[in-house]
Amino acid sequence: MTKAEVIAEIANKTGLEKVDVLKTVEAFMSTIKGSLTKGENVYLRGFGSFIIKERAEKTGRNISKNTTIIIPAHFIPAFKPAKDFVNEVKESVKKSS
Repeated sequence: MTKAEVIAEIANKTGLEKVDVLKTVEAFMSTIKGSLTKGENVYLRGFGSFIIKERAEKTGRNISKNTTIIIPAHFIPAFKPAKDFVNEVKESVKKSS
């Protein structure tokens, strides 16, 4: 599902204009990004958490040059779904297959 499809689905369910839904979705994503760039996790009860994970330093290989490189430690954004959300998806997929 694309962002445009999500916006259309929300507009259909709520009766709001697509333009208003687009602004809301964009503001939501901007808020999540802003919080993560400040180092703050975002917790949405019943849905999941947008968190920052630290990746440890590791050794990588450039196969074409046959050399090793050090990949420094860094931080990445991640999403951890809530248990209820995971269980709901499991049950839904189980029923449909």
